[in-house]
Order: sequence, then C-alpha cells, then structure tokens
Amino acid sequence: MVLFVVRRGKLIKNTYSPPLIRTITQKLRIGRAFYVLLLFVPISILLFLFSKEDTLIFLTSILAIIPLARIMGYSTKEISLQTNPTISGLLSATFGNAIELIIAIFALRAGLIEVVQASIIGSIIGNILFLVGISIFAGGLRHKTQRFNNETIGVSSTMLIIVVAGLAIPSVYYVLTPQSSVHIQLLSAAVAIVMTLIYIAGLVFSLRTHRDLFDASDEMKATHEKPMMSKRFAALTLLVTFLVVSIESELLVGAIEHAAAAIGITQMFIGLVVIALITNIAEISTAIHFAREDKLDVSIEIGLSSAIQISLFVVPILMLVSSVFVLNFSLVFPPFAILAVMLAVLIVNYLSADGRCNWLEGAQLISVYCIIAIAFFFIA
Repeated sequence: MVLFVVRRGKLIKNTYSPPLIRTITQKLRIGRAFYVLLLFVPISILLFLFSKEDTLIFLTSILAIIPLARIMGYSTKEISLQTNPTISGLLSATFGNAIELIIAIFALRAGLIEVVQASIIGSIIGNILFLVGISIFAGGLRHKTQRFNNETIGVSSTMLIIVVAGLAIPSVYYVLTPQSSVHIQLLSAAVAIVMTLIYIAGLVFSLRTHRDLFDASDEMKATHEKPMMSKRFAALTLLVTFLVVSIESELLVGAIEHAAAAIGITQMFIGLVVIALITNIAEISTAIHFAREDKLDVSIEIGLSSAIQISLFVVPILMLVSSVFVLNFSLVFPPFAILAVMLAVLIVNYLSADGRCNWLEGAQLISVYCIIAIAFFFIA
C-alpha cells in the first residue's frame, strides 16, 4: 500500500503494507503483474452484481482467472516441496488442471458441451504444441542446442497415442454407425474407465516402479528450492483460491454465449484458445523459466504431463459428472478436433525422437498451434 503524507508543506510518498498483506506477499511470490491482475476479481463480481454487461464480465473474469491459476500452481508446488514424490504426484494430478475441470463442470451444467469439448482439445494441443514449443524456443535463444531425456518423453508420447485412441474411437464409431448412437454414452463411459486405469498405471510407473527413468524431479531438487509457506498456509491458500475460482468460473461460463456473439468469435474458439491458454498460464511461465535455465526435461514434462492429465484424468471425471447428473457429455468430438490432436502428437513425437532441440523446432511447434487456432477461428 502506498500512502502520501504532508511533511513541511511537501507531499512525500510513504510505502506501508499492513502486516497481513506484507506476510502474504512475502510468502506468495507470484510476481507483481499477477498481483495487479487480482484487481479484476472484485471488478468482475461488481460488474455481475450491478452491470450485467456480459462482454465486460467475460473479459474481466478471464483476467481474474489468470492470477488465480498462478496462485493455485504456486500453492500446489509449495505443498509438493514438503511431501514425498507419491503425494506430490497425486497433488499435481488433482490440482494441476483443477481450473479447467471447474470451468468444464460449470459449462456442462449450462449445456455448453461444445465449449467443454473445445477446451479439452485446446488444453491438449496447447500443452503439446504451444507450451512445449515456446519453452524450446525460449531456451533455444539462450542455449544453442538443448538436450533432454528421450526415454522419459517416449513414455509420455506413448500415453499421448493412447489419448488419441481414446478420443478417436468413440468419434469414429459414432460417424460410421449413427444408427447405434444409443450406445455412445456406454461406449464413452467404458473408454473413460480404461483411460483412468492406464493413467493410474502411469502414475505408479513414474512415481514408484521406474522413478529412476524420470530425472526431471532430480533436476528440480538440484535447484535446492526451499518452501516459502507452511503446508497449512499453502493448503488454506489453495482452498480460498479454489472457492474464488469457482465464483469466477461461473461468471465466465454465464457470459460466454452473449460475449461470443458480441465480440464476433465462436464458442468453440473461446474454449479451444481463450480458456485453454488462460488456465495454463502458470504452467507456461514455469516451463519457460526451466527452459531458460537449461532444464528442458522439466519443461517438456510439464507440457506433456498436463496434456495427459487433461485427457486421462479430467475427461473421465467429466464423464462421471455427466453420467450422475445426466448432462449428455460423451467422447464424440468433431473430426477436425481429433485431427488436431493427432497432428500435435505426431509432430511432438517426431521432434523429440533424437533427444535434442533448438529454437527453430520450438518455433515450428508454435506455428502448428497457430495454424490450428486460425482454422478453428473460422469453424462455426
């Protein structure tokens, strides 16, 4: 807080922070820009209460979610630094994509299934192409050639091929046998169960039986980073942020339809690009940081693991919620969305095969993401 006092007829700036605010800012080191963006939390709520201007509510709630995503990611990391790898992995799985899950559940309740499907596809290709691409690009500007563990990436790449199968099979079945569409919910539920089981198997593989293959965690330990928060304070911060995110997500979802029409963009584009990017802003900034420090293993693992979590963890939860509340969500995605995921997985598999990369390969990944985003802009 900045106060101004008058001393001997002169206006003097006096910097003062109340004890509570000073304690929070010392422990919650998310960056000044994110603190500024937190102002949009009360602004969006006030607009909802007194204005009802959907476009402004939509824009301010998006800006409000960005710092909230950063705080959730920071709090989860603080708890992870004080727990064993197994608990850390479970926390990452639970809260790593929590905001996407919250927004998707509110969107399902509102009947915006197209937005939910687009946000799922957008998060997958955004993490694979944009997050990994911009990390490689940023790291390549500082380091001519960077190396990473292609054995670890190979495991994640195989998981991503399973993702393609899990999303494509129900969609192809629906197209080829439309007369059997009555079974599509059952098929989607069965596929979601298999996806959940293989995701759990992947956690056991990476956190227990074959931990030695995944040396990204060793690189993070090598930084000797110490937690800034106690587990209790971090858990309380996570809980409060979770509640605020729920409020902002409801405001965002409630304004999507009118805002899309007013701005002149489709709901699919909002889900695929806007929501997918803002909910992953914390992971993107973290991945860029590690890439610049020549720890590209960590950056790539962040991107691929997040894409895997979305498809093998978040999607099954959405299927469960849809089944319980009869919300008609299934794994039938538009053909172009499936094609986008297939291209993303194919390209990242090819570029990561030799275990080394440079800034141009990062730019290539980003260019593919931009091409897909542009194409979705024109899809009604």
